[in-house]
Amino acid sequence: MRLDKYLKVSRLIKRRTVANEACDAGRVSANGKPVKASYDVKQGDIIEITFGTRTVKVRVEAVAEFTTKDNAATMYTVIE
Repeated sequence: MRLDKYLKVSRLIKRRTVANEACDAGRVSANGKPVKASYDVKQGDIIEITFGTRTVKVRVEAVAEFTTKDNAATMYTVIE
């Protein structure tokens, strides 16, 4: 699954266009490397997102095309 879609489906970022812009601006990295929105997310990846001064680091636990709002948080584990 594409990174921008994963960020939207898992509800880490509210909209896919915002996720795409964050990737293009270099505010998202996977496994320590800056990545583009087309990066293929796999289970076990470490994704780091910078929101202004705050940084969120998560481990991908599951990749699903669709999920409910209640189950979205089970797709990742917050590390820091």
